[in-house]
Amino acid sequence: MRTMHECVLVADDDRDIVAAIAILLEKEGYEAVRAYDGLEALEAAAERRVQLMIVDVMMPRLDGLSAVMKLREKRNIPIIVLSAKSEDTDKILGLSVGADDYVTKPFNPQELLARVRSHLRRYNSLGDVHTEPGEAVIRTGRLSYRPEERCLYADGEPVRLTATETGIVDLLMRNLGRIFPAEEIYRRVWDGEAYAAENTVMVHIRRIREKIELNPREPEYLKVVWGIGYKIEKK
Repeated sequence: MRTMHECVLVADDDRDIVAAIAILLEKEGYEAVRAYDGLEALEAAAERRVQLMIVDVMMPRLDGLSAVMKLREKRNIPIIVLSAKSEDTDKILGLSVGADDYVTKPFNPQELLARVRSHLRRYNSLGDVHTEPGEAVIRTGRLSYRPEERCLYADGEPVRLTATETGIVDLLMRNLGRIFPAEEIYRRVWDGEAYAAENTVMVHIRRIREKIELNPREPEYLKVVWGIGYKIEKK
């Protein structure tokens, strides 16, 4: 059991679901903050030191996806979208607006907990287990990456990445030129089984491209090798 210091915000207009998830989290030693619509979720995130958010898509006053977009303007905490919809288009939409992961109702409580643990572990980590103090800066063209800081720079300016995006960049920058299948990226970064990995990884790759490429439609660095996977070019 961990100490009560990791704070998770649960937002859903179904109070029974919020209560069930909150109890689940509290039994695991997390602090659970409850919200019942999008605006209340944003207010709670602003007032509390929230480290992860679980948010339902369909909520009154402000829907979950709009809340995610608003939160992403200020915070890079992990966000898990919770929805009754299971279609890939809905999942991709949730990831596109800034969510890190997607869980479909009805959900397995242990699976949800596993995802919470994984995202918090990555978010709270200050470095990689393979990172040595003073590790050299990794450079390729306009990009430079400082593994010790877990910070990517483009043209000398820091790139604002979420924890999940940083995990992908960390993997690819440490292995310049190496092609990683989407399933392997998912297993390494999400630290779980690669379920529907292709769409999930694809959306995050697109978001990273928009932040680092001069022309995201014709990427110079973060490239797809069709039928195999993704890599960052070594220049």
